[in-house]
Amino acid sequence: MSLVRNVGTIGGLTAISRVFGFARDMLLARVLGAGLAADAFQLAFILPNTFRRLFAEGAFSVAFVPMYSRALHGEGGEDEAARFAGDVLSVFVWVLLGFSALAMVAMPGIVWLLASDFSHVPGKFELAVVLSRITFPYLGLVSLVAMFSGLLNARSRFGPGAIAPVLLNIALISSLGVGWYLRRQGGTDLTVATALSWGVTAAGMLQLAYLIWEVRRAGVSLAIKLPRLTPEVRKLGLLILPATFGAGIYQISQFVDTFFATSLPQGSLTLLKMGDRLNQMPLGIVGIALGTAILPMLSRHIHSGQAAEAQRLQANAFEIGTLLTLPAAAALAVCAPAFVTAFFVGGKFTAADGAIMADIVVALVAGLPAYVIVKILNPGFFAREDTRTPVWTAVIALVFNIALNLFVVRRWGIVGLAGATAVSATLNCLLLYAILHRRGWFHFTWKLAGKIARQLIASAVMAALLAWLMPVLTPHFAGNWHERVWSLALLVGAGLASFFAVAFLTGAVDKSVLAQLRRRRSARTAADDEILEVE
Repeated sequence: MSLVRNVGTIGGLTAISRVFGFARDMLLARVLGAGLAADAFQLAFILPNTFRRLFAEGAFSVAFVPMYSRALHGEGGEDEAARFAGDVLSVFVWVLLGFSALAMVAMPGIVWLLASDFSHVPGKFELAVVLSRITFPYLGLVSLVAMFSGLLNARSRFGPGAIAPVLLNIALISSLGVGWYLRRQGGTDLTVATALSWGVTAAGMLQLAYLIWEVRRAGVSLAIKLPRLTPEVRKLGLLILPATFGAGIYQISQFVDTFFATSLPQGSLTLLKMGDRLNQMPLGIVGIALGTAILPMLSRHIHSGQAAEAQRLQANAFEIGTLLTLPAAAALAVCAPAFVTAFFVGGKFTAADGAIMADIVVALVAGLPAYVIVKILNPGFFAREDTRTPVWTAVIALVFNIALNLFVVRRWGIVGLAGATAVSATLNCLLLYAILHRRGWFHFTWKLAGKIARQLIASAVMAALLAWLMPVLTPHFAGNWHERVWSLALLVGAGLASFFAVAFLTGAVDKSVLAQLRRRRSARTAADDEILEVE
């Protein structure tokens, strides 16, 4: 299957998950607002979710997928791959159980490290500890989900892993409804936050059950045995340790941002996470899809000695990433007040909260292209089993982020914090590319630079049109639901039409790319590993 079709499959299913996640946060904003209970739940959700992205979907996946893929396509075939996966699973389960148990015991200390200022508000620190203990088992459950997803990804079965997050959002929306009902029966905001926290753990159980079923459907049989540190398992562990940092700069930055956000006025953490939801829409759909699709394909080309194909694959991924990300960043930067007002303001979420959130979104999306490009560049190292180099670039970017936060948070508050995250991600992106280029593993071509320049022109034209429309439509974004729907539809439609019109005129986009993005998955053939060559 070509890169574009893989990205289309993963991106399309991830888009469904992001829509459900967006609906979840819309309801959460209106039901809980940006107050004590909302902040406590956000922290409780951040802990397992960030560890999940950092270890399971980040470090573990980038180390496990190339090794499993090599075993699967090597001389040992299915038997060798099953043996390796079984050995990893047998060790991984006990590591997860031990880590989760230790973290739950130490939860007061963990919460204090991240949010010591919560103790200044009566009951807030204690609530955060209780909710975090309820949600933390989700880490172990979803880590197993990530392993099974990686196993299926190595077989070019990307659908199940992309569908699994939908189950999380459905579970959270359902638990939010339960909490809202219980509050109407005499409960409080604390009741809603507690129901949501139990919903997180229930979602992990649901996701794991689904992935186990999908793995069995794929004809893969795994069994938990007595744990053995085989040479392959030890090698995986050595790769995971540096990859934990290298693959997770964005996630580690989340912990840094959480620490600074909890020191700001109440509600700041909630507003930051709500703003990041808008930023995560294109990042999740484009960045994660490209990173997931490119790693197993890149690994096969590199281990087959096909350097030219590896270069072409990353160049195509780069072009697709910027084609979808640059206009998204420009549109979000211009239209953030419209989206925030229309979708989030209402109930307990005030117009003042919305104004701050819109500024946060503008600051975050300044780094959106960098967030996505990092997802494309990192596999260039991971596919070569070089997980150390991204560590050093991540260290530099993280230290820079912390130093910048010490300056900007005091002056610009939560908006400054969001901007520092964007700047540090851009620095990480530049460092990764410079090293890949120097080693001869990936380089910009004039053809790629020309495409991106044309994409920038199309994005600029679109942004100018949106900036002209915004004052005209602003009164309608806060109106009744009819006004909100048609005004946003007009805004989005005008943006899409103007971007693609200019993109086609300037040659920034190829019809063949769009045709393959729309194409349904065809039957797997010998040509499945074909890579789209963008003209």
